[in-house]
Amino acid sequence: MDRAALFDVDGTLTDTNYLHVVAWWEALRQAGHRVPMHSVHRSIGLPGEDLLDHLLGGDRDPAQDDRLSAAHDTLYATWFDRLPALASVADLLRTLAGSGWLVVLVTSAKDRELSALRRAIDADDAIAETSTSDDVEEGKPAPEPVRHALRLVRTPPERAVFVGDTVWDMRAATRAGVTAVGLLCGGIPRADLEEAGAAAVYRDPADLLARLGDSPFAAT
Repeated sequence: MDRAALFDVDGTLTDTNYLHVVAWWEALRQAGHRVPMHSVHRSIGLPGEDLLDHLLGGDRDPAQDDRLSAAHDTLYATWFDRLPALASVADLLRTLAGSGWLVVLVTSAKDRELSALRRAIDADDAIAETSTSDDVEEGKPAPEPVRHALRLVRTPPERAVFVGDTVWDMRAATRAGVTAVGLLCGGIPRADLEEAGAAAVYRDPADLLARLGDSPFAAT
């Protein structure tokens, strides 16, 4: 039976979380909202509407959502030609694919953004499928994105490992019955990832690759 290696993208495979922080902060500032950057950072990984609800709460006007999201998207797109992949990402994905794992990207990115991220990762030959926010009704931390990814590759939860960098990733994976692995390169503390369900935590993709033999991948 096939095994599935599910990966979040922003902050997990690409060093892009802080670009999103700046883009959301500026979009919110332009609309008259003063939100600390550290609060924005802790919300990265949520779908746009959920992120805005999380940040603005009672001050949120849903009628502004599309305008705020469009402003974020426009600002973030200015970096599309130079999005940085994290070290050893392509090697990690190719090593897993070469060992029989079906690699699936599970992301909240939209199609144009995902294309830019895939160019940065530069390992299309190792990627079997992608699951985006457009494919599901609810984004992370709901389990639907993970469940959809599993359906794409016809793999049961017990034969999968999900790698992400946020508490939203960990919660989505565990709610779907999938082993969750956390990475610290997105800027979220180890304790928070473990509390959210991470079975193991590594510094970054290079660290996970170096320790793959004693990671949850070796036990799945």
